[in-house]
Amino acid sequence: MNKLKLILILAILPTIYAASRRPKELELKQAEMCSRDKCVAPNCRCSAMALPKPEFKGHEKEIPQFITVTFDDAVTALNYEQYQELFGNLKNPDNCEVRGCFYVSHEYTDYSKVNALYNEGHEIALHSITHGAGTDYWRNADVEMLMQEFGQQIDILETFAKIDRRHIRGMRLPFLQISGNNSFIAAKRLGLLYDSSWPTQQYRNPAMWPYTLDYLSLQDCQIPPCPTVSLPGLWENPMVSWVDNEGYSCSMLDGCIFLPPDNVQSLFEWMKENFHRHYDNNRAPFGMYLHAAWFNRSPNYLKAFRKFLEYANSLPDVYITTPSAVIQYMKHPNLGKPFRGCFKKPQSSCKPVTCALAKTNGEMRYMTVCDKCPEIYPWLGNPLGEI
Repeated sequence: MNKLKLILILAILPTIYAASRRPKELELKQAEMCSRDKCVAPNCRCSAMALPKPEFKGHEKEIPQFITVTFDDAVTALNYEQYQELFGNLKNPDNCEVRGCFYVSHEYTDYSKVNALYNEGHEIALHSITHGAGTDYWRNADVEMLMQEFGQQIDILETFAKIDRRHIRGMRLPFLQISGNNSFIAAKRLGLLYDSSWPTQQYRNPAMWPYTLDYLSLQDCQIPPCPTVSLPGLWENPMVSWVDNEGYSCSMLDGCIFLPPDNVQSLFEWMKENFHRHYDNNRAPFGMYLHAAWFNRSPNYLKAFRKFLEYANSLPDVYITTPSAVIQYMKHPNLGKPFRGCFKKPQSSCKPVTCALAKTNGEMRYMTVCDKCPEIYPWLGNPLGEI
């Protein structure tokens, strides 16, 4: 091979590599209508309001009721203490500790507290590095950008919070703004189990169960664009809407506008009413989606939330657990006790270190991490904060 040919080959190699990394949109199939004879458990499930098992018919009240408590955004020293108050000393009917899920965004997060939540058995999931500058940022996001926002966040969580990347299974888009197929293609390529960014108002009574995106979803598209392609094995954990005191839908608990009077009992009764729409009906998972900042509006909000969890915890067939655990149940649903044994807690060591770091624009950020400070503030394009 002469020198000129070698130079030409070396010149086009980056282009060939870049092309291989681009989304292969043309290879994706449009999703078809789902049918139970084609979509077979455990790795495929049609979007539906019931668990399609003949032996469940007439025994719906024996289906375990799941509650998923999820928090979005930064984990801080302040809200970590609130989480301890919420979840402390609660055990499910199988004598396993209750668990929540934290969709963590990067800025202002205390990664030593993320590590602590992880070691307590809670699920740690993705909510992006930058959180974006608004809904347009996410609506127009291409696959490569989404892969950076969430893929590099996995690197951050692994390095600074000592989270095993194999335990990071889910994502939620900021502002619940998905970008059509792109959001889900990125999730699939990152090897995630599920997304939980898609609200439903239409399917709340009876409520929709989690399902896979192998086939076309029946779910209403409240915040378009929504996916249209087939993504086998990727689960959607639909965000079933709450109803506020005036009958309006809200995708997240803290997005409800017309709340009950600001006292513990009224707030508790409102939460209980939303819960019983699931519990007294088809037993689809009941999601309590919010940001911890909601508790700062009134001391009664945290007290009412804890009172509701204690009430739910007193019921013999209610399990407060994580979205990943619910999906594992969905693969092999059964009546009665849903899980075999308790989740084995990680034992991830973390020596908290607080770092004063400069962002690329010169702003300073304090960041608490496990073991060792980065050289500069980690950000998109430089998730490990290296110089």
